[in-house]
This record gives sequence, C-alpha cells and structure tokens, in this order.
Amino acid sequence: MSWLENSLHRQERFSLKVKSNLAEPEINLIPFIDVLLVVLIFLMISTTFTRYQELAITLPSANGAASQAELNQIHIAVSRDGRFSINGRVTDRNQLSNNLAALNKDNNIQVNIDADARAPHQAVMSALEAARDANLSNVVFSSQTKK
Repeated sequence: MSWLENSLHRQERFSLKVKSNLAEPEINLIPFIDVLLVVLIFLMISTTFTRYQELAITLPSANGAASQAELNQIHIAVSRDGRFSINGRVTDRNQLSNNLAALNKDNNIQVNIDADARAPHQAVMSALEAARDANLSNVVFSSQTKK
C-alpha cells in the first residue's frame, strides 16, 4: 500500500460524514439528581438552628382597682439605693427575714413589695428571699399607673 492509499484510508476512518443510523443524544438525569441530593444533605447538616434562650414574657399592666384588704398586709419598701423598710421602719438586709418572721402571726398575711423603678434587681430578690424564709407565700408587687 502506498502512502496515498494510506492517507485516503485514514481520511475515511476519521471523516465527519453524517451516518444515517445515529441515535439522538440523551440527557442522563441520574448524576444530576445525585449531585442535588448531596447538596441538599450538605445544607441540612450545615444549617444551624436558632434556639432562643430567653422567655417570652408579657408583663401585666396596672389598670386594676386598688386592693380592698389592707388589714393583713406587710409593706416592704425597696429604695433606689437598695435600702429596705418594713411598714415604714427602716431595716437592713440581715434583719429583714427576722422582722418578717416576727410579723408573721397567721398564714393569711399578704406581703406587698413596693420597689423603686431604679432599685437594684438584687435588692428586690433579697426581699423575695426574706419573705420565703419567713414562710410568707402571698407576695404582691405594687405598681403605679401612668397618668
């Protein structure tokens, strides 16, 4: 075989002639679905879920009528600087639970905590703890209506 025949034979083998029995191209969706599932799994694993650590609290408003039972009440006043008074007599934190226990004559006594708006939170909690230590469970917080 000569060089020319070899050249022609190669051209026939690599020619771009359109053959009549070619099948139509198909789009294979299986690899596409596999990739989408992998991306979906990755997003599900890597997503962080927000968890709120606070409580949703709706504070009560002070639109009610004044309390009628004034006889069996102990008033604890908490001042702006964290000082305490029981029924108008100034006392310190150490004697607060002892004074409340002395005033606890029967179980129907209501403890009314009158705290200043700028009173430290710890001072109000101390008044609540003193009422608990004196076995007083009926505790009410006073509020002032806005005018």
